[in-house]
Amino acid sequence: MQVSARNSLKGTVKSVVSGAVNTEVTLEIAPGVEVTSIITKSSADKLQLAEGKEVYAVIKSSDVILAID
Repeated sequence: MQVSARNSLKGTVKSVVSGAVNTEVTLEIAPGVEVTSIITKSSADKLQLAEGKEVYAVIKSSDVILAID
């Protein structure tokens, strides 16, 4: 796999929650560290996402914003 995005996190699918249009996918990238993504149901189906499957979270963004209360 080659992509131009500089940030990719390898993880294991922890949960897949499908809706009518979108699917919420949670990856565990390290013990106790999770990343959740909302993707189209069609994309989730094409990727055959299921619990336990190893995948990459590819993050393409020009800004990362941090905030505190």
